[in-house]
Amino acid sequence: MKLTTTTQVSVDGVMQAPGGPTEDERGVFERGGWAHFDDEAGTVMDEIYQRADAFLFGRRTYENFAGSWGAWPDPGDSRIWTALNTRPKYVASTTPFDPKWPPATVLSADVAAAIRELKAKPGGELHVSGSGVLVRWLLANDLVDEMNLFTFPVIVGQGTRLFPDTGPDAALELVESQVTPSGVTIQVYRPTGRPQYATATP
Repeated sequence: MKLTTTTQVSVDGVMQAPGGPTEDERGVFERGGWAHFDDEAGTVMDEIYQRADAFLFGRRTYENFAGSWGAWPDPGDSRIWTALNTRPKYVASTTPFDPKWPPATVLSADVAAAIRELKAKPGGELHVSGSGVLVRWLLANDLVDEMNLFTFPVIVGQGTRLFPDTGPDAALELVESQVTPSGVTIQVYRPTGRPQYATATP
C-alpha cells in the first residue's frame, strides 16, 4: 500500500483545530475552526478518503475522530463516514491502550517495522489524516509516499504548525495542484530525498 498523508494548513502553516473551536484547545488555542471547505475542496477530500484501503492515526487524532466520526450516526451519504467506520484503522502509540472504535489495531512495538509491513501489503492507500506528530515522524523515517496538502487562505497567527522551526529537511516533487473557487489550494507532493542547496548567482 502507498502511505499518503492529508493535512489542512493555514497560509502560515498552522494545522491545529481546523474543524472547530473545541477540536484541539492545547496551549489555550482559541482560533479553531479556520478551515472552510467549498464544494470543490469537499469533493477532493471525499475522493481521498474513498481511495483509502486502511487508515493510520496517531493516538490523539484517533481519539478525536472516534469521538466525532465514530460517534455520529450514519448519515447515509458520506463517503468519509463510510470509509472511516468500515475500513481497518491502525493507531501508532508508544503506550498500549484499548481502542474503542473498531475495526482498530494498536501499533506500539517497533512501529516503523509494523508500518513497513502494512505498506508491503497489496492494496491502494494507507491513509494518515491530521496526526501532526505522526506525520513528522513518518517523514523523518522515510515512510511517506505522498502528501496531500490543503492550504486555506487564512493567517491564523498562533497554534501548532505542521512543521517545526527546526527539523529534518526534504525535497518534494509536485505531483498535482489545483485551486478551488474559495481559494483553497490543494497540492500533492512526493518526497524525493534531501534538497540540493546552492548559492544564488546574479
